Amino acid sequence: MTWDKVLNRIKANDAYSVLWEKVEKEYQNFDCFPPKDQIFRALDLCDFTQIKVVILGQDPYHDTHQANGLAFSVSNLVKTPPSLRNIFKELYSDLGIFRQNNELEDWARQGVLLLNATLTVRAHEANSHKNLGWEFFTDAIISEISEKNENVVFVLWGSFAQKKNSFIDAQKHDIITSAHPSPLSAHRGFFGSKPFSKINDYLVSKNKRPIAWEEHQKSVLF
Repeated sequence: MTWDKVLNRIKANDAYSVLWEKVEKEYQNFDCFPPKDQIFRALDLCDFTQIKVVILGQDPYHDTHQANGLAFSVSNLVKTPPSLRNIFKELYSDLGIFRQNNELEDWARQGVLLLNATLTVRAHEANSHKNLGWEFFTDAIISEISEKNENVVFVLWGSFAQKKNSFIDAQKHDIITSAHPSPLSAHRGFFGSKPFSKINDYLVSKNKRPIAWEEHQKSVLF
């Protein structure tokens, strides 16, 4: 199974045509993020059959030069957002890994699908594209991964992400849930949840290579 086959099936639905028409109009009439050629970057960097982990975000960062098509990831030229800073804090607490590289491309290339439920956003307006229809698209992606793949770890941080439970076959996959890493909720169960070691323990138990979470070469991407 390839992304082309998965996406062709999804795009054949009239709902996708309606969605993409709305996205095109938004990019024509407003500043939107991520750059248009990075909207599907999470899929581009992570082959469908090689997916080991799905980390689900809500929507892209909405300030200039932040969103780069990967959930929670930003360019190294901008300040680390609070949620990502807390993710790195938990990474250090969990595995003793000190990471400063905000660009998470190296995770994606190892099979970590960093997927936002909504793939675009209007500049400086958080969650402004939540009603365009993206959830039809990303819910279908989650369903396809659950159906076609085996032994994937789905990481659902916060109540929004946890609503996606219904699209995941818990008999075939592992589901990790906790509070969201945002400053508003990280102290309610995200800190101390040890998601990174749990992910790798599960992958090893299924004879899969664990994820190397440590810092790799910094990259700059707009």
